Amino acid sequence: MADDTSIFIGASRKPDDSYQRAEHLLLQYGNRHGLVTGATGTGKTVSLQILAEGFSNAGVPVFCADIKGDLSGIAMMGTAQDFLVKRAEQVKLAPYDFQEFPVIFWDLFGEQGHPIRATVSEMGPLLLSRLMNLTEAQEGIMNIAFRLADEEGLLLLDMKDLQALLANIAERADELGSRYGNVTKPSVGAIQRTLLVLEQQGAAHFFGEPALRIADIMRTTRDGRGAISVLAADKLMMNPRLYATFLLWLMSELFEVLPEVGDPDRPKLVFFFDEAHLLFEDAPKVLIDRVEQVVRLIRSKGVGVYFVTQNPLDVPETVLAQLGNRVQHALRAYTPREQKAVKTAAETFRPNPDFDCATAITQLGTGEALVSTLETKGVPSMVQRTLIRPPASRLGPITPAERQKLIQESPVAGQYDQVIDRESAFEMLQKKAREAQDAEEQAQQAGGGGSRWTIPGFGNDDPAPQSGGRRAPAPRPSNRQTVAEAAIKSVVRSVGSSVGRAIVRGILGSLSRGR
Repeated sequence: MADDTSIFIGASRKPDDSYQRAEHLLLQYGNRHGLVTGATGTGKTVSLQILAEGFSNAGVPVFCADIKGDLSGIAMMGTAQDFLVKRAEQVKLAPYDFQEFPVIFWDLFGEQGHPIRATVSEMGPLLLSRLMNLTEAQEGIMNIAFRLADEEGLLLLDMKDLQALLANIAERADELGSRYGNVTKPSVGAIQRTLLVLEQQGAAHFFGEPALRIADIMRTTRDGRGAISVLAADKLMMNPRLYATFLLWLMSELFEVLPEVGDPDRPKLVFFFDEAHLLFEDAPKVLIDRVEQVVRLIRSKGVGVYFVTQNPLDVPETVLAQLGNRVQHALRAYTPREQKAVKTAAETFRPNPDFDCATAITQLGTGEALVSTLETKGVPSMVQRTLIRPPASRLGPITPAERQKLIQESPVAGQYDQVIDRESAFEMLQKKAREAQDAEEQAQQAGGGGSRWTIPGFGNDDPAPQSGGRRAPAPRPSNRQTVAEAAIKSVVRSVGSSVGRAIVRGILGSLSRGR
């Protein structure tokens, strides 16, 4: 029922309870962003699935997160089940053809998909501070660390680079404090402890190289369909802050990398942000402003961002105002907050005189939604009570064996599997420490340091006498250190100890994991 300019969503209900009018999402407004909301079990995942299928068939790459594993079925051919066939008849979907879609599985931990990595420098101080929940003072030190890395040519690629740099900053606190402001060792120590917690939660898998290439999530197949990148997020949700920070980083990277395209006839990429409330929970204003800026401006890059969440109140009003295409599934209205959410959702739609929007939201059945999309000239359509079409791909998760086969046959197979550890801040600081130590030892030897065992009367143990028969006094080694020597020793101690611990932990951790 869809053509090459739109995606068929479902059929809207008429006053006599028949389903007649077809509801579409126009591809030319696919980059005007969207919102899919509803309580648990009301059909949000299926709505996400049919939208992803529609964009893929239209040649638009898709990136989405799979929170429970249910979305993985989009990679497999659907099967004719009675309730699906009945739904297809209700919405007048004929013929009801089944498809399998080109899917690339990703996983930050590299277990259920190809590993995704980013460098510490790409993440930046703002997102890292958000990920680590740093205080304002600690965030200031994080900014100093990145500034120092730029000035001294230190590459920040993985967590051990950042750990080594922070140890160096702690030892140089007085020197750096005079240049950048107060740098306290307790604040640096607090950041280091937070890094340790992140490392234990598995965040270290995310930082490093090879970093994700944006082109690999914007692939199309030979038959012109857009590849669907599915991020396995069931384990990632154990650390929701890492999940939200990663997706915000990805949006920011898309914004920075992609060129301006204006208003294309279809999006260049569609990005689904499931469990979107995690992005905004306890977020500082500067971060919310950043999200609003990215959502507002990334449209001109040809990227559509679709937030998927249970409650429309989860999304700030400034961001909510940017979302033109909306699919609202049923909401409960038992608590005052739920009643407010229903009212807010109803007020965001263009009213339909055939029914009361607020009442309808609480009466929607599973797989039914209120739908409003942008029509010609970008005007929101009148809200319609819509029965969502059935998916063409499998409804439900795939088996581990099926997933593994798809990973092995993926177009990016082998490109991200092996970690690359090139010379960066960790190795550069370690090298500087060795050079400083060698220079110190050479300076001591050149200064006559050291002593010899002598027995009076045996051997020529005294220096040759000077003129006048008087011996020149032997030079005494000095116990005083120059400022440079003190700094060098400090670097040696800090880097050496932290490097040693990191290496030992890495070796033991690898052995305990059997790798």
